[in-house]
Amino acid sequence: MAAQSYDLIVIGAGPGGYVAAIRAAQLGLKTVVVEREHLGGICLNWGCIPTKALLRSSEVFHLMARAKDFGLKADKIGYDLDAVVKRSRGVAGQLSGGIGHLLKKNKVAVVMGEATIPAKGKVSVKTDKGTEELTAKNIILATGARARELPGLEADGDLVWTYKHALQPPRMPKKLLVIGSGAIGIEFASFYNTLGADTTVVEVMDRVLPVEDAEISALAKKAFTKQGMTIMEKAMVKQLDRGKGKVTAHIEVKGKVEKHEFDTVISAVGIVGNVENLGLEALGVKLDRTHVVTDEYCRTGVDGLYAIGDIAGAPWLAHKASHEGVMVADLIAGKHAHPVKPESIAGCTYCQPQVASVGYTEAKAKELGYDIKVGRFPFIGNGKAIALGEPEGLIKTVFDAKTGELLGAHMIGAEVTELIQGYVVGRQLETTEEDLMNTVFPHPTLSEMMHESVLDAYGRVIHM
Repeated sequence: MAAQSYDLIVIGAGPGGYVAAIRAAQLGLKTVVVEREHLGGICLNWGCIPTKALLRSSEVFHLMARAKDFGLKADKIGYDLDAVVKRSRGVAGQLSGGIGHLLKKNKVAVVMGEATIPAKGKVSVKTDKGTEELTAKNIILATGARARELPGLEADGDLVWTYKHALQPPRMPKKLLVIGSGAIGIEFASFYNTLGADTTVVEVMDRVLPVEDAEISALAKKAFTKQGMTIMEKAMVKQLDRGKGKVTAHIEVKGKVEKHEFDTVISAVGIVGNVENLGLEALGVKLDRTHVVTDEYCRTGVDGLYAIGDIAGAPWLAHKASHEGVMVADLIAGKHAHPVKPESIAGCTYCQPQVASVGYTEAKAKELGYDIKVGRFPFIGNGKAIALGEPEGLIKTVFDAKTGELLGAHMIGAEVTELIQGYVVGRQLETTEEDLMNTVFPHPTLSEMMHESVLDAYGRVIHM
């Protein structure tokens, strides 16, 4: 069979790949997507979306337990874990079908199968019906990543879970160990802890949510501990002894090994890029710890070959992948492409309370040599937060004292994953403190705290 010719082949239909394909098609490029498993990738099927559906259920359950605080009555509240999971899978399924519709609408061809790149400009796809050969001047790698598994801590789906097992649990954990306190680990810890699991989180770094500002991490730890979680920092799980219905974890803390018993373990110790069996080494693609090395335009150094999203390294975020996909499609089509700046990409963690940030932490700004001004405003000083029954939290802003540039913003509290976008836009528009001070924020809203935090950095805070 003759090879099918295209302008662009996209390998992977996750949030980077399918967006790149749609944008390329909009620009008039004949485009095909190759996907080996699910349209929408990990994010839509096994990551961002289904976890948020689970967390929404636990959030509502948490609010029901607090009904008395709002003058309401909710007796004998409970949950059906199977129904919670079914709803989560239904949300993911609905959106996955929507991706197929979008690709069809934009006349993007889809080939389901396993792709390899035997030579520059050529892709061979092993499908259920045989092998299809595709050619194109340009190829985008968007194959994503998977959970990292450490020796001795491998998942078995019974006692030790990855995120996939945790999304479709065979049972409700009674005593849960979560290894790793990044976004994935903390979100699952928050979900299961809220539903009643006795939850312990082990983090090898010196604080939970280690990529966040230290002050925010400290507030998060305080909140998690108040909720009943056990947080072990500067700790490492050295060994898991698996027995009948139980796991004995050997946890090293301050040079000493402690043994703790659990019925379930979730391993959330990072990700590795899906770079195997693509033929990248033979093409001359450079790899760094399972991730493809690229320049700011996602070029791999091999003519016509690009890499976007998780396979191209941190930050491992769906919205970063999507915008890289758009940028590369624009570049291929000869448009003016704008490189994605990692320091202007927001990170969001949907635990209870939520955490969100963009830009430099206070410590990083100092490390880079900035003379800084820092503003803070607590949720307890905001009328809307008190009315919502959510008085715990903080908005923190970091400015360049010389220029007024917004260097970073860091938040913890109710709905901060929605609020952070205001500061993201501010950074994109190169907003100064004066612009933010002169912006009229609506009242009563949580967003007023963003204004007050800016005012506080310059000694002008009103409500504190």
